[in-house]
Amino acid sequence: MKLRLERQPSAHGATIGELSVDMAFECYTCEDEVREVKIHGETAIPPGTYSVIITPSQRFKRDLPLLENVPNFEGIRIHPGNTSADTEGCILPGKGRTDRTVTESRAAFNALFAKIQDALNSGDTCSIEIV
Repeated sequence: MKLRLERQPSAHGATIGELSVDMAFECYTCEDEVREVKIHGETAIPPGTYSVIITPSQRFKRDLPLLENVPNFEGIRIHPGNTSADTEGCILPGKGRTDRTVTESRAAFNALFAKIQDALNSGDTCSIEIV
């Protein structure tokens, strides 16, 4: 399974994007602002391609998708949330969007998480390309 996140330019301290699954639009995303220099808890991860696995999250007390080997970042996950204040570098999915937020994040996350789980449970790999 291939995820692709196409970001729009950062504005108002947030970065909105569009996430596709195997080239089909899935949902919108909200992340921290893209910056040249990392500021802990306030910077989006660098563009690139990352493997996605599912592991238990200590913080959220449940299994969540985890992006592996993100340079200079640890614990980057895909999880519900609506604004850049709800993330410390993670990707927040949403069914709708504004110029700085996503909406209906839990519904978007649940649909995406089910697809990732199904792919991994069937023996497929999952990766995300961020551009």
